[in-house]
Amino acid sequence: MKKCIVLFLLTVAIACYGQFDPQIGQYIYMPTAFNPAAAGEGDLMKVSGLHRMQFTGFKNMPMTTYFGFQSPFVIGKTKHGAGVRFMNDMYGLFTNQTLHVEYAYRQPIGKGYLSVGVDLGFVSVGFKGDSVNLDDLKGSSYHQSNDEAIPSGAESGMNFDMAVGVYYVANTWYAGLSYSHVTMPAIEWGDYSTIHLRGTMYAVGGYNWRLRDKRFVLKPSAMLMTDFVSWDLNLTAMCEYKDKYRWGLGYRIGSNVAILLGIDIISGLTLGYTYELPTTKMLLESYGSHEIYLAYGFNILKPKRTNRYKSIRYL
Repeated sequence: MKKCIVLFLLTVAIACYGQFDPQIGQYIYMPTAFNPAAAGEGDLMKVSGLHRMQFTGFKNMPMTTYFGFQSPFVIGKTKHGAGVRFMNDMYGLFTNQTLHVEYAYRQPIGKGYLSVGVDLGFVSVGFKGDSVNLDDLKGSSYHQSNDEAIPSGAESGMNFDMAVGVYYVANTWYAGLSYSHVTMPAIEWGDYSTIHLRGTMYAVGGYNWRLRDKRFVLKPSAMLMTDFVSWDLNLTAMCEYKDKYRWGLGYRIGSNVAILLGIDIISGLTLGYTYELPTTKMLLESYGSHEIYLAYGFNILKPKRTNRYKSIRYL
């Protein structure tokens, strides 16, 4: 609880800046979580969800839930994608929620296609002021028990949010670049605190390398996430067997190592799991982080079609 109070004191009564978006280990499966240009990728409609429990063992540990629906569609001879995504993020006494509608235009270029996308929506940030415990700060010369900057009840604010991105997919590789919080929304809590969300850039890329034994495919990938003040680099190496079973390792620079597992349960239904172990002193306090992913691809417009979901990640 003391850590939560310290974090709050760093953000109230001043204009606060910092990297806002949560980390996810299975970024290769949910590209629309950070790049709207990936909306409608592949041939089928897709419903997907991800739940992350970070630093298990801590009270009020961070938990993040994503939910999304995307679909490709055609207008005349042009290809498009659209979708909606929702995120619920909780860390300590803070909460943030986002809801965005996504659109992408797909243009064939070379041996692949280039997508340009945008999403529009809202972001809400809240604080559970009624759960603040000031007993640990009694006797401190830096705090008063009647400090008006600390809410006595629940506080929340909302503002318009926007993201843009580009995404290129070829036969064996993909790459994307996106920027979230383009409008740098300001979230106000009463008269004492304002949170300014700094824009975050994402750069992602991956390659599919089918081995001499055609049953195996190596899939290295990387994602850079930065708000130009701090940065986060995630490296992942996956192996796929018979286009159904997947396993691999991940490394977030200076943060953790990860084990990733995945399986296509039935045609179109995919399950993924990630376990992350801290490489810092956090290891002494936490049991690690868990992340589970579930997605289903389907096509209600052409029910007779039975082939699997086609994506650069599911070849």
